[in-house]
Order: sequence, then C-alpha cells, then structure tokens
Amino acid sequence: MQRAKVIIDTNVLVSAFIFGGKPLQVIRKTFKTTEVYVSPEILTEYKETPRELEKEKKISSYQFELLIESIASFVSESIIVYPEKRLYICKDPEDDMLLECCFKVKADFLITGDKKLLEIKMSKLPQEIKSLKIINPSQFVQITY
Repeated sequence: MQRAKVIIDTNVLVSAFIFGGKPLQVIRKTFKTTEVYVSPEILTEYKETPRELEKEKKISSYQFELLIESIASFVSESIIVYPEKRLYICKDPEDDMLLECCFKVKADFLITGDKKLLEIKMSKLPQEIKSLKIINPSQFVQITY
C-alpha cells in the first residue's frame, strides 16, 4: 500500500516543537504513516523562522535551540524535491511554494494552521492536485487510513 504524501507548513512545525499538542501529534503521525516532502524554498523558511522569532523576542534562546534541533531532525527524515512549476494561487504569494511542492509530488495533504491556505477553493488548484486536502493539525490527527 502506498503511503500518503504530506507537506507540513512551517507554522505547524514551530507549534509542534514549542507548544506540543495537536501539531506534535501530526509530526509523530506523519513519520509513522506517511511520506513527508520538503522543497529548498520550504527548507529556507524552516531555517529562517526560528531566527526571526528569536530576534523578535517571541521565543527564548533555549526555545530557539530546541526548535533548530527539532527542525533539523524533522528535515533529516523528509524527502527533498525540486518543484519545477510556479503557481500563483495564494493570497500570500509566499505560500505558493507549499502548493508548488504539493504539485511536484502530487501530495495528498497539506497540513497548515494558515487560514488563508485553509480557505483556498479547490477549483483554484491545478487539475493534477485537485485531490489535495488542505487541512489543519486537528483534522489530520483524526484521519485514519
């Protein structure tokens, strides 16, 4: 049986490794039951976000170190892909990189806490990813497959 293909937004990773809860359950579940994909652009965001949070004093030095180590561990278990097609779908153009990664691997799930992504109409997606489910961590944790 083929494992589901998943892309995880940065906000889910940060929440998982700083606060735990449903986002952490998502991380645990994905590595047990799915294939997790990232792109170079997503990796850059994973790398820059902890720095920005520490610079803005939203996390402590300890949380910064924990976040960096946790994200590094997460990435080491992920599959890196190189999207070739640019998409212009999201209200926030920076979020298009997530859909581009989804397009590249024909992802089953994009897991995010971003309301703008969660509100995307499926009719706006290219035919190749019409079956993509853009869901929040709570929804993903409840899925059985």
